[in-house]
Amino acid sequence: MQVYLVGGAVRDEQLGISHKERDWCVVGATPDEMLGAGYKKVGKDFPVFLHPKTNEEYALARTERKTAPGYHGFAFDFSPDVSIEDDLQRRDLTINALAKDGDGHLIDPYGGMRDVKNRVLRHVSDAFREDPVRILRVAKFAARFSGLGFKIAGETMALMRHMVDDGEVDALVPDRVWKETEEALRGSNVRVFFEVLRASGALQRLFPELDRLFGVPQPEEWHPEIDTGLHTMMVLDQAESLSNDLEVRFAALTHDLGKGTTPKAALPRHLHHEARGARLIREMADRMPIPKACRDLGILVADLHTHCHRALELRDKTILKVLEESDAFRRPERFEQFLIACEADARGRTGLENRDYPQADFLRGAFAAASAVDSGAIAKQHEGSKIPTAIREARQDAIREFQKLGQP
Repeated sequence: MQVYLVGGAVRDEQLGISHKERDWCVVGATPDEMLGAGYKKVGKDFPVFLHPKTNEEYALARTERKTAPGYHGFAFDFSPDVSIEDDLQRRDLTINALAKDGDGHLIDPYGGMRDVKNRVLRHVSDAFREDPVRILRVAKFAARFSGLGFKIAGETMALMRHMVDDGEVDALVPDRVWKETEEALRGSNVRVFFEVLRASGALQRLFPELDRLFGVPQPEEWHPEIDTGLHTMMVLDQAESLSNDLEVRFAALTHDLGKGTTPKAALPRHLHHEARGARLIREMADRMPIPKACRDLGILVADLHTHCHRALELRDKTILKVLEESDAFRRPERFEQFLIACEADARGRTGLENRDYPQADFLRGAFAAASAVDSGAIAKQHEGSKIPTAIREARQDAIREFQKLGQP
């Protein structure tokens, strides 16, 4: 029985970056032997065990054979005679097909160290095409390691395009698509994930609402970058720099979906794109398990981002409407997320990345003024159905006074 450190921990060690988890591969053992040694079995499709002391994952070396479409259609062989080289061959990328034995010797049968040195993401073998999840994983790795200069090998991108053309990507289930997308949204260089999906053709199959934004023009006066898809990627960049919140980044990604459905005759203007975008977010959330917090903030930003941009021009009544529709009085933390997403939108434009955005602070001030209204005292002065109206009027008066005194 031989134990090897495998995959990401070995890769990250060679890249000189820290890793949170370690995965181990066991060669020459049976499930009964693992159980007898005190390991706890947790794998469903193939034997994976938890170490009795460290709780780290130990998987028996295995090979796999495609038996049906999609990524569930595999047969596994985890017999004791499967070698570490056999196990590494089934992995997605050469930089992940690395192992280290107990003496610290590196096992690199497929050129992983060469590709680490040259900063290349390259598939290990043609078996890559058997698992469509690998398209999402390559996109995720491309984003994660973009800052280190990694690029996707031409032959790997060509293989990914063939997989899309052959319909393999259509077998992906929504849960897995969102899981990989959420991980990418929480990471760095997020736009690269979506750019890789688009380059492979997978974006059109998985997120058609996003894909159709590319090539759609906007008024150059407000959008020097013109292309709506490019603008969306730039907004995502800004959201990444402003916030680590998944919800903010999702809202940045989806804020302009409605522009993809603007009639060609109306271009480059996009009248009423806000409501169309909110509807598309709802449809997307019906299609895949997008968290409710992401969906709700996305809809809010799609609906009201243009109001936020015009905050300095709005009447007190309209400002109060924005505060109420964003549920600011009950959920001030989400109102703050809304403002951050709108700021990302304002800055996600060519040449305007460092612009000031006084609208956000102005709305914060208006909200503080309206929040200072003593609702309890007002309730004591009125009865029944008159109370909400009186509170609204007092809040509107407070906003009006703020506009007179506090506007930049």
